[in-house]
Amino acid sequence: MRLLAIITKIAVQKKLKDRYNIYIDKGNGEEYGFSVSEDTLIQLGLKKGMEVDEFELSELGYRESIQKAYSKAIHYLSVRMRSEQEIRQHLLEKEVESPVIQEVIHKLAGQGYLNDLEFALAYVRTQINTTKKGPIVIKNELQEKGIKGEMLEQALDQYSPDLQLQHAIDLLEKLNKKPNKQSMVQYRMKVEQQLTVKGYQRIIIQKALEESFPKENEDLEWQNLVSQGEKLKKKYSKYEGYDYMQKMKAALYRKGFSIDIIQKYLNED
Repeated sequence: MRLLAIITKIAVQKKLKDRYNIYIDKGNGEEYGFSVSEDTLIQLGLKKGMEVDEFELSELGYRESIQKAYSKAIHYLSVRMRSEQEIRQHLLEKEVESPVIQEVIHKLAGQGYLNDLEFALAYVRTQINTTKKGPIVIKNELQEKGIKGEMLEQALDQYSPDLQLQHAIDLLEKLNKKPNKQSMVQYRMKVEQQLTVKGYQRIIIQKALEESFPKENEDLEWQNLVSQGEKLKKKYSKYEGYDYMQKMKAALYRKGFSIDIIQKYLNED
């Protein structure tokens, strides 16, 4: 026989006016039973004097777990759109049990609050409009949020090659405005690496470099070599003759300067 309990009192919580404390009597006097949201109170028609058994108490507890987790998810969604995986991870971190999370996900999807395709499309549009990230970085970010397969490809299709090229050129022109005392070879390697880290494919990087990379400037290259050379002179001042010349040549060559211009510099030294 199932143990019956009688609801003896329903009281509004002091801090949360939309939640109620339910007190019950299992035969040993009044005691605190559980708390419910206003929605659950109304939906189940809970009232003083109502009889509930153990199964119903357990069901009430489960319903409330879902309602609390749902409220957490809605609050998390209030900041921005989220993927299903983000919601799952957030609720797991809040120590919500898996069956409850599944119920919340189902409810949110049914209400239109969760749609991974719409999330992915919006995410890519936001990244395109507010950042200069390349498609590889955006793809990795979406995969981390649980977006994959056709959904992922459909979202990334919004980032056309022409738009990628324009963003890469914009980044390159911004980099070109910064003072540079490196050889053209070394500087080119540096900006290529930066565009790669930003998430651009090699073919886009090469096109951007062709359109926007500074043309070789002999005067600037000479100035940069002299600047680097003066620093190296101090470093290798303890060497003389052949050893000094070889150390200087090797160091300047590693920095990307051509043998001809290095030799010219050392001859004038």
